[in-house]
Amino acid sequence: MLSPDRRRPVRTLGLAAALALALVAAACSSDDGTDDSAPTSAEVTTTTEAAPAGTPAELVDHAADWPTAGQDLLNTRAAATSNITADNVDQLEETWRAGLDGAGALSTTPLVLGDTAYLQGGFGTVFAIDRATGEQRWASEARGLNIGPFGVAVGDGQVYGMDGATGVVALDLADGAEVWATDITATDTTGVDIQPVIADGTVLAASVPISISGIYAPGDRGVVSALDAATGEVLWTFDTVKGDLWGHPEVNSGGGVWYSPTVDLERRLVYAGVANPAPFPGTAEFPNGTSRPGRNLYTNSIVALDLDTGELQWFHQVSPHDIFDRDQTHTLMARLDDGTDVIVTAGKSGVVVGLDPDDGTVRWETEVGHHDNDDLTALDGPTVIAPGTYGGVLTPPSTADGVVYLATVDAPTELKPDETAYFGAPLGSEDGEVTAVSADSGEVLWATDVPGDPLGATTVVNDLVFTALLDGSLLALDRDSGEIVWTGDAGGGVNGWMAVAGDEVFVPVGNADPPALLHLALD
Repeated sequence: MLSPDRRRPVRTLGLAAALALALVAAACSSDDGTDDSAPTSAEVTTTTEAAPAGTPAELVDHAADWPTAGQDLLNTRAAATSNITADNVDQLEETWRAGLDGAGALSTTPLVLGDTAYLQGGFGTVFAIDRATGEQRWASEARGLNIGPFGVAVGDGQVYGMDGATGVVALDLADGAEVWATDITATDTTGVDIQPVIADGTVLAASVPISISGIYAPGDRGVVSALDAATGEVLWTFDTVKGDLWGHPEVNSGGGVWYSPTVDLERRLVYAGVANPAPFPGTAEFPNGTSRPGRNLYTNSIVALDLDTGELQWFHQVSPHDIFDRDQTHTLMARLDDGTDVIVTAGKSGVVVGLDPDDGTVRWETEVGHHDNDDLTALDGPTVIAPGTYGGVLTPPSTADGVVYLATVDAPTELKPDETAYFGAPLGSEDGEVTAVSADSGEVLWATDVPGDPLGATTVVNDLVFTALLDGSLLALDRDSGEIVWTGDAGGGVNGWMAVAGDEVFVPVGNADPPALLHLALD
């Protein structure tokens, strides 16, 4: 059994892992809604409704496992069935650890479907792991370095992952053989860093203005792409940069989507969180982002796209004319007790927003984590800003029973108006936080300090919410109170996102030698 008191020191990151960590979350509004809060619940409420038309068969057949990046297409990150509770979480035991030689990094969520777990490493190899034993069933050819996030989707008899940093590859589910590969980058300095999603025969991915060949190169812009799952043909694209790169394409870049979008098959909408504009904060010639006047749409926004055509239905921008790297990259759908849906967006801004999924009307807006000077619209000299460039809600949140759970990195950064600052936030400088927010009103129900940087997202399992820290600590908090009720040790640094299927926990441990998939189960 894992000792509650074990801790491991932070390890030195290798190049690939450091890049993955540094860039894992790189770079229509209206009045607030009601003030009524939604209660937490001791058990996750699951639905018995039939899956919407267009749900891949694999997601239907393995709905009780962890068949897609966010557990389901609504990105709830809530375990569908499990006996793990606060009463027995201390009985979790390491049952196997699958070493993944050549993985490089694991900024990803493993998928669990039936007797197999699937995940992709930082050098593009996709691994199929026996769920019962941890033995490797197959490993695909390496596809090339990806700075992360990355990962796989499963559907229509295939597994889809990143093709290095240039596009999407489809592999045969049985043996990992290539079926097709499609490049969705426009330049050598754009990249693809996202765990894809498949719905209704369509694979969703996106490019970003960062790759191993460049970072925010002038003229680069992030584009969402929808691919035919059978052939890899591009069905539609949506440019997350509106217009001519805000006046100075010879200087500016931006946009892109880093994290798996939410797919609402009932509304036929895709909700994606868009990243920041650049350069930021500015340059000697153009301090404080003056090379890109205006709001810089659609950066730092949630966009709702038609699943069939990619046409923009609505958007809401959280941080106009951003000079602090305020990526608004996460989306999920929360369902209230009365059946109302709320689309929630969060990101490095540390600002969480609940909106009407049909038209983008804002119901509420709430800050989480440490905020300092981030309301400034310009800097007049070196200034400490929080959240910093690696701060805020850096990794995916979760939701259940009308409550949203967010892991926040509270790492401030000193920024200057006339220098770019794409790297350098001092991780480990402050404790992080896990926060529970009402999806109905935006009220903060509780906020708990955690002893490190919670880069392991949040995951709901019955009356618990799990997270993981960069130093390898695993934490379980009581969903009602936020009290830390269990700690464990992953045996290496974690900046990936766990999956929970039944009574089993699957943790990607990227900062270990070798990287590994850790399997825990109730004793």
